[in-house]
Amino acid sequence: MKVAAIVGSIRKESFNLKLAYYIQHRYKHLFQLDVLNIRDLPFYDQDTESAPPQTVIDFKGRVAEADAVLWVTPEYNSTIPGVMVNAIDWLSRVDQVMVGKPSWIVGSSMGLLGSVKAQGHLRDILFSSGISSPLLPGNEVYIGLVHEKMNEKGELTDEPTIKYLDLVSGNFVKWAKEQSRLKQLQSQV
Repeated sequence: MKVAAIVGSIRKESFNLKLAYYIQHRYKHLFQLDVLNIRDLPFYDQDTESAPPQTVIDFKGRVAEADAVLWVTPEYNSTIPGVMVNAIDWLSRVDQVMVGKPSWIVGSSMGLLGSVKAQGHLRDILFSSGISSPLLPGNEVYIGLVHEKMNEKGELTDEPTIKYLDLVSGNFVKWAKEQSRLKQLQSQV
């Protein structure tokens, strides 16, 4: 299974970027994770949406090729970062490559709540008509105090967090495969 990861932080030492790479390595036996770069995406511009720059074409192509999307979000001012909104804006226009594509959200922060407000907003956005992405229910991953749960190599070290992430990763794969089977059945009707 191919999964595209969209990380809402472009900072080089971002805990959320490290989390995406940790997931990529730890669960490579479950899925192939493609961590996408959203740093180079230009600001969404309706004037160019029908003939976007190559970076946008490549980004949307990699999302379109994926079986599912993993959203890894920090929390900025109680919501998702602007760079993530910009990526979503590109994905929601013209060919709308996210429609029907299964999603899973994880996030971390140095605070106690681990991006809970941002993830709530992201859920609402993923259900909007231009995105319309089914979301893995009941498997929220909020990693609070991440700076105390991750070592300098970017590896999680907190056993309860690791065990929960193991559980949710397995649930995600099972659920995403069920979503794919349902979509195939619906296309045959």
